[in-house]
Amino acid sequence: MTTTKFAKKGDVERKWYVVDATDKVLGRLASRIATYLRGKHKPQFTPNVDTGDFIIVVNAEKIRLTGKKLDQKVYYHHTGYPGGLKAETARLRLQRKPESLIVDAVWGMLPKNRLGRKLIKKLKVYRGAEHPHKAQNPETLNI
Repeated sequence: MTTTKFAKKGDVERKWYVVDATDKVLGRLASRIATYLRGKHKPQFTPNVDTGDFIIVVNAEKIRLTGKKLDQKVYYHHTGYPGGLKAETARLRLQRKPESLIVDAVWGMLPKNRLGRKLIKKLKVYRGAEHPHKAQNPETLNI
């Protein structure tokens, strides 16, 4: 009789990875990042435990969108006030706040519960090539 080993919170060994987003397609990059944040690439993956790694994304302003998405994809948010629906195209968001494009894409691929809110905090996205996480000795992740 074989038994399944379940990971516990303290048993998980976490690594840090750096991903260069230069000329990467947004959705394909986001799905790979979500897999690593969740820990699905590890043999001890457990659905209800955070077994994932930390991901640092650099060069977020050089991300690529396919087709006409730069002009046709619209991001909405509501201020909470009457008539407070705000809309912004992907092109405007890429110019104003490119980090949020990647964060929103990855967030859409994570579970919508306490675990998902914990996982998204392990994603660090930066506009340029520099990041302040040199002390963690991150490995380069080729996606």
